[in-house]
Amino acid sequence: MPANDPAVSPLTRADGAPLHALVVDDEVNIAELVTMAMRYEGWSVDTAHTGAQAVGAARAERPDVVVLDWMLPDFDGLEVLRRIRAAHPTVPVLFLTARDAVEDRVAGLTAGGDDYVTKPFSLEELVARTRALVRRAGVAVAADGSPALVVGDLVLDEDSREVTRAGAEVQLTATEFELLRFLMRNPRRVLSKAQILDRVWNYDFGGQANVVELYISYLRKKIDAGREPMIHTVRGAGYVLKPAT
Repeated sequence: MPANDPAVSPLTRADGAPLHALVVDDEVNIAELVTMAMRYEGWSVDTAHTGAQAVGAARAERPDVVVLDWMLPDFDGLEVLRRIRAAHPTVPVLFLTARDAVEDRVAGLTAGGDDYVTKPFSLEELVARTRALVRRAGVAVAADGSPALVVGDLVLDEDSREVTRAGAEVQLTATEFELLRFLMRNPRRVLSKAQILDRVWNYDFGGQANVVELYISYLRKKIDAGREPMIHTVRGAGYVLKPAT
């Protein structure tokens, strides 16, 4: 179903930027068709026709999702997956291939692929599956005016100021709410203490790191307590929020 159908809301990154897809297929016509379908969704798209090109493109600009052909002229999709995941461990990958045997599906999924579509395929199905992957990975939000930010099982409603994790309500103070909103608008992005101070407290960094650390600890107690953690410290760099594994 096309993205501009009123029943389907376009997806963007949480900060409003277009989603970025990497399409890898040695059949140029297929790569162009998939690219066209994704650009119709409003996504930015890079294409690659060999495994080496795919790995280079993924390293140059981190994709939000990869559509990956299994059979490539230099090395197969499993090796491409391994190399991309070495740099980007959580990027969603959908295998697109003519290999439809059960053992091939099992091999692809066991190797870390997130989904599997066989050729010949429906472009609408392919787009629907990639939309589902980026939603599930917590890198996309609906660009439909919805006030909700969603990262994994964490939901923040900007209008009602309600927050839930796995359906359970989380009570936050005004400052905790603003801090969480900033983290959720930038999922998987490492935010420095200076950036957080500037955005949440509206003043420059200057010996105030302790206030950020304090409020991060408050959020962790409310968001992560008794659950798989979503708020992570990147030593020497800052903090990042991402879906629980």
